[in-house]
Amino acid sequence: MFKRFTAAFLCAVTAFSLFSACSGQGNISSGAGVKDYPVTVENVTLASQPGGVAVLSPNVADVILAIGYEICLKAKSASCTQSDLSVLPNATLDDADKLKSLGVTLVFADGKPTDAQKSALDKDGISVLVLKPAASRSDATRLYAEVGAALKGAKTGYEKGQTIAKGLFETIDDITRVIPGSDSPITAVYLTDLKGGAITGDMFQNTLITSAGLTNSADGNTGGKMSRQDLLIANPQYIFCAKGVKAQILASDSYKKLQAVQKNKIYEMDPAMMLLQGEEMVEAVSFMAGTVYPELLQSTSSGASDTSSASSGTSSAPINLKQTLKKGMQNADVMAMQNRLMQLGYMFMKPTGLYAEGTEQSVKDFQLLNGMPATGIADPATLQKMFSSGAKKRTTP
Repeated sequence: MFKRFTAAFLCAVTAFSLFSACSGQGNISSGAGVKDYPVTVENVTLASQPGGVAVLSPNVADVILAIGYEICLKAKSASCTQSDLSVLPNATLDDADKLKSLGVTLVFADGKPTDAQKSALDKDGISVLVLKPAASRSDATRLYAEVGAALKGAKTGYEKGQTIAKGLFETIDDITRVIPGSDSPITAVYLTDLKGGAITGDMFQNTLITSAGLTNSADGNTGGKMSRQDLLIANPQYIFCAKGVKAQILASDSYKKLQAVQKNKIYEMDPAMMLLQGEEMVEAVSFMAGTVYPELLQSTSSGASDTSSASSGTSSAPINLKQTLKKGMQNADVMAMQNRLMQLGYMFMKPTGLYAEGTEQSVKDFQLLNGMPATGIADPATLQKMFSSGAKKRTTP
């Protein structure tokens, strides 16, 4: 992807923290390194931890947030719309001088820079790293390890990335395990548009559909395409789709015979849930499973009695259990809740006291697996259950 440099040139630029290299030193292709730096990720070698990072890839941005390394970021692209990154200035590969002024030495991009862009970035000592999205569940570990290694080194960052990836999929597996059994498959499809766009069997996102206890009606299709005729033949019981697509389906006579249309089983989702490979993966599985199996989201009388009968388990709780904690808050009580979620196995990021997207998803996962409405808001009932002796822990396979 990038030109190889001679050994003499490498010696001339050792003052820079980041540089592209022909050396395999610190290469993580075979696993974690014994020390953090230098580290080689794909074809880019970093001599030391980046002084500042710009993320121009929405998918990599999502992975960085899941790992908890967003503090490294100095800039983003306009396409990185995650709320936790909203305070960062926007930039592009054309903004070498701007990136340099922000202290950026490493850029995560979705595509290879042009020769002109690369020349300007090289001049300012800025390296560009392009990481492919995960092609499968197992490949997600590669993606997380590469992102972690680029930001915090071949040992520390690599191992942290692997741990977070494992934790996310363990959470997904926990959701799968509580899905009720069925004598016959429940069929569903995810449509990106009405021009034949769909999540097909050869795509990573297919695993999210199956993890929600569903049979993907487009499993036999490939390349993200499913013809209208194939959709009509498959006749799925549920249709999940990107925002705006439901109205198009209902307005078209071509789809009126679909059972999902006739029974009003069409549900729009934030496209990020199916496109990004951070915590949105868990949210996607939670959304689809909770939609098809609403009993998973309903509070049960036994759950309520567990909370009251376990009062002795909550008497020593470190926070006021009668309050409501929600996204956007930042205080010691949020920190205590995050520590409790980590203790129960629902949270994999370092507690910070800030109730951001990662904490919201951890609360949703706790609620889902403890028979409560998955709102992501820690209301008194949620906190009481969370700090009770009857709180269900996230189990590992």
